[in-house]
Amino acid sequence: MYSAPRLDAYHFYEHDWDSYDQLRSAFEWAVPERFNMAAYICDRWADGSGRDALYAENAAGDRRTYSFDELKRKTDRLALSLRELGVERGDCVGVNVPQKPETVMAHIAAWKLGAVSVPLSTLFGPDALSYRLDDCDAVAAVVDGSNLEAVREARSELSALESVLVVDGEPRDDEASFEAAIDRQADAFDPVDTAAEDIGLLIYTSGTTGDPKGVVHAHRTLLGHLPLFVTTFCNMAIEDDDVYWTPAAWAWIASLFDVVVPGLFYGKPVVAYEGGPFDPESAFAIIERYDVTNFFAPPTALRMMMQVDDPSRYDVGSIRVVPSGGESLGQSIVDWADDVFGGAAVHEGYGQTEANMIVGDCTALIEFREGKIGRAGPGHEVTIVDPETAEEIGAGKVGEITVRDEGDPVCFVEYLNKPEKTARKVRNGRLLTEDLGVMDDDGYLSFKSRKDDVIISAGYRIGPVEVEESLASHPAVADAGVIGIPNDERGEVPKAFVVLAAGVEASDSLKRELKAHVRERLAEYEYPREIAFIDELPKTTTGKVKRTALRTRDPLA
Repeated sequence: MYSAPRLDAYHFYEHDWDSYDQLRSAFEWAVPERFNMAAYICDRWADGSGRDALYAENAAGDRRTYSFDELKRKTDRLALSLRELGVERGDCVGVNVPQKPETVMAHIAAWKLGAVSVPLSTLFGPDALSYRLDDCDAVAAVVDGSNLEAVREARSELSALESVLVVDGEPRDDEASFEAAIDRQADAFDPVDTAAEDIGLLIYTSGTTGDPKGVVHAHRTLLGHLPLFVTTFCNMAIEDDDVYWTPAAWAWIASLFDVVVPGLFYGKPVVAYEGGPFDPESAFAIIERYDVTNFFAPPTALRMMMQVDDPSRYDVGSIRVVPSGGESLGQSIVDWADDVFGGAAVHEGYGQTEANMIVGDCTALIEFREGKIGRAGPGHEVTIVDPETAEEIGAGKVGEITVRDEGDPVCFVEYLNKPEKTARKVRNGRLLTEDLGVMDDDGYLSFKSRKDDVIISAGYRIGPVEVEESLASHPAVADAGVIGIPNDERGEVPKAFVVLAAGVEASDSLKRELKAHVRERLAEYEYPREIAFIDELPKTTTGKVKRTALRTRDPLA
């Protein structure tokens, strides 16, 4: 029987701390030599008590609660079925399912086998699926009926993919039903004895240029996510009545490992709502119905919720913490969330697929500062370096954000089959994020932009995120994306693509007003010289503005 003892290092919220500095100084990583994610997020809580693990609901309103006991039984049987289908230790298993309990079950079952789970968005078409499943030589895939045809089309090009389990769909002769695969088994299954350094997760970056990169993570990555989960996502308080939810799809590191996996690690229930495209009214209803306490939502989702008339119609008083990330929070969002959620802590977090959850707010111990992401989480050593020399630079200067790779369990192992890109990503013991930021004397981080999104105007570096945030703070603006376009005088100037709030009419006078708004709130050189009104911003599946798509819309870019 695999043992999953309590790891006291990750329960530091049970102690009183005089300061954040004291906590950071005292914290030490605890990474057991033998560690399996499935044992820690599932089996150790399956004690016969019926403790709730998942609250599931679909668009039709069908609801079901899954206990940890039931989660263990189902994942044991699924692991047995996968083994019968030929999945062996180290094999890759694709998981192409939306926000459903079966998503969690597929990951857990793979980890119990010592296999590697590969999250895949149900928004992917055949080409995207084919590339990823082929790149990792996946031998099996768990696929939702909503994306089954795309997988079938991709499968014709995949010689390694031998087994497909279908969730909520009709399998063909060369496929099998997910539920039937579970039902035909009856025995329990002990997770294999994996090392913390054994590979458990392969997750592809969305990538704006070149082929997507497979980011390889070991089982230890779960432990690397826990300190910031406690500080930023829970604000130093994990309570008996905690319920976690994010509207983001569970195919990304920023949902699966920011909310779902850490929540289950602490034995708390997670909401699985498969309701289709994000709807702000439904989000309020879900929070009310399940008494959600910790609501992780990207700024885009929060801005959409800001457009809902009279949110006081919903009882959302259960919310204690509203963590966010993926793009910078504007002060208008913070003020709105503080008001609507009755004084809930509104936090921003920072990370990326290769090194997630490394910086964030923790207002229980440090003050919130407008325009800042927060400070490095316990255990993470974050610094700013010169993008050209990789040498550390002083406070107040724009440079590349890095985190020390050695000894930090959250950091990736490698890019699959891409040793050269791995070598460029990790230099001198530091993982280079390729993001630009500024750290002040107190260790607070400000995000500027991706290195390749920086606008250089008359020698000034302009981060488009900052301009977008300023535009979005105007009541007439629902969303904004900013790129640089050529300018004879200044080299480049910012151009903004603006989505207007409901009921607002586009006009030249509004363009002038928005330019003045940014000019007044930011530096003289940062305001957008051009503004175009559009109906919808192109975004990645993780909610980030696709500036490459905006550039193709502009003949000058």
